[in-house]
Amino acid sequence: MTTPSLETDPIILREIESFTSVLRQNGVHAALEFLNRRTPHRYTGIYRFDADVLRNEALFDRYQPTPQQAGPVPMAVTYCSLVGQRQQPLEIQDASTDADIQGLIDTPVVSYCGVLIRDAEGQPYGTLCHYDMQRCQERTTDLPLLEAAAAQLYRYIRPANL
Repeated sequence: MTTPSLETDPIILREIESFTSVLRQNGVHAALEFLNRRTPHRYTGIYRFDADVLRNEALFDRYQPTPQQAGPVPMAVTYCSLVGQRQQPLEIQDASTDADIQGLIDTPVVSYCGVLIRDAEGQPYGTLCHYDMQRCQERTTDLPLLEAAAAQLYRYIRPANL
């Protein structure tokens, strides 16, 4: 089975249009909430790489939906670091049973889905990700939407860098 491309899948195109509208009209927090409604994960956030530290730029928590930010975290204990190193999306349904990542990262995060955010020069800036401290139900994630959202979110939060 092949995955429809972004250019030919009308459902994905509608989702991207809806996301863009929410971002423009209501801002980053509402846009993260929009993305979070499509996943079983508790958190959806934007994280910035800063040397050996991962810094939260914006965070949506399904159980505490008021705008908030998480504190800085050492890069070595984050799945976002793997997204940055590999420069490709990463999906983990259950870290305790995923042989590809066992022993690489020591974190309480159990389920993770993240994509790379690139800056205006195409360099890794950070990640847009969903995550949870509990195992999330199996679900096919919408990586094309997350990747399109990542590019738009960068342009929105860093307009002076363009």
